Amino acid sequence: MNPTQKLDIPLHDIKPLVEIQDYSLYYLSAIVIVGSFIMLGVMYILYKYLKHKNKLNTRKEHYAKLQNIELEKPKETAYILTKYGLTFADDNERNKKTYEELLEHLASYKYKKEVGAFDSQTQRYIDLYRGMIDV
Repeated sequence: MNPTQKLDIPLHDIKPLVEIQDYSLYYLSAIVIVGSFIMLGVMYILYKYLKHKNKLNTRKEHYAKLQNIELEKPKETAYILTKYGLTFADDNERNKKTYEELLEHLASYKYKKEVGAFDSQTQRYIDLYRGMIDV
């Protein structure tokens, strides 16, 4: 065929292009948004569950430490009771009041280089507070 020759063949059975409505992008966007909300919901529920579970474990650990205190070392015991006893002080009003009274009695055993053994009243407060704790 010669390059200068033009092919002018009439095509009668080919129709012009027609615009087709395509909603697949909208469907994909909706699926992604709904899936994101579902994933965020699952992650939030998982976070709350793990946070609650960890809180209970912390209370159990502090409870075990308070129950295994050596009363022979009053200075260390005073600091341990102050630190770990605070975990249970906000459980109810009675615990809070007893904890505050315990802190008043323990103040004389802290912040000093050498301290004597616990007096009987302080030991009663320690035993009372340890007995009041619920895990």
